[in-house]
Amino acid sequence: MAPTPSASRTLPSWRFWLPLVCQAALILTIPAQSLHTQLTGRTVILKTAPVDPYDLLRGYSVTLSYDISRVDTLRQLPGWSEVEQQKAANSEWPATKFFYLVLEAPGAASANPPSPWRAVRISSDRPANLAQNQVILRGQINNSTVQYGLERYYIPEDQRDAINQNINTAQANQATQPIVVEVKVDAQGNAVPLSFWVTLGKASAKQTYHYHF
Repeated sequence: MAPTPSASRTLPSWRFWLPLVCQAALILTIPAQSLHTQLTGRTVILKTAPVDPYDLLRGYSVTLSYDISRVDTLRQLPGWSEVEQQKAANSEWPATKFFYLVLEAPGAASANPPSPWRAVRISSDRPANLAQNQVILRGQINNSTVQYGLERYYIPEDQRDAINQNINTAQANQATQPIVVEVKVDAQGNAVPLSFWVTLGKASAKQTYHYHF
């Protein structure tokens, strides 16, 4: 007797489970990478640049930009000419190409808020030899926008109003210090955010607020 259509078309069970396993592995890869960076990375402090207050806090996230997020800042660094050669003939940056920024720890670090690290050079390839006080941060230029994966942070609901008020005050008051962000950076240049400081007022009446992500 010829087999029934349903019997002849029965698929092996692995064809059903394999896509699910692959999807689960992909979902778990991102938190696993972040955990690895937090456990093995070095603590680095980054200084932010002013952004539009209306773009700072949206929903449950705060959006920040950095001094090193400006192409004009990167253009002043040694190694920029090498990175700029990645641009296509139409002056567009390749979406899949990364660069590596070498950051150096401050000579005399302050405690509250901590002093930011400074960019000393840029490279299209990952540098092999770094000084003890240096790390690499991997970045990407997309349509003249510099990104490090550190631009948007999700914050607890119970801190939203206080953070919004303090950030807007800091951005509007030129007497305040720039917002600084604490991140962990691993040996491959991946980074994850940990916390940030907002400092309000002049030196005689300075107040510093520290928020964790």
